[in-house]
Amino acid sequence: MLDIKTVNHIGIRISDKLVSVPFYKNLGFELIDDVGFEQGYPIIMRHPSGVVLNLLGPADRRSVPQNILMDVDQKYPGYTHIALTVGSLKDARQFMDANSIAITGSFSFGNMSAIFIRDPDRNVIELDAYDNNDDAGFGDGYSNHP
Repeated sequence: MLDIKTVNHIGIRISDKLVSVPFYKNLGFELIDDVGFEQGYPIIMRHPSGVVLNLLGPADRRSVPQNILMDVDQKYPGYTHIALTVGSLKDARQFMDANSIAITGSFSFGNMSAIFIRDPDRNVIELDAYDNNDDAGFGDGYSNHP
């Protein structure tokens, strides 16, 4: 077994730092450093929860017209999304509404409920809450999973 301690960071290739950095700042990520975005090096952002993002770029082409998850018939290999645990989906939904961020899907399975959003490049972000009474109403299963 490999002795993994934690996730160090999540790398996401983006198209436009002037659009993506404000999007992630709005979610609570702080800009730590831009170590050379135009040369393909990351913009490092950290959330108070400890989650670190490396925004890489600039993307110069798309291999597919959109990020593939479960809402498109074609399935390609590769990372499909990040999942972040939140304290309350009710609060998360209110935040998305207040900030005009579209919720692109939702599901509930067992004691977990989730909503999905997409960043400006359509990268999927899943927001999960566990055993949270204010998160009921999705139904059980993956019927509305993007």
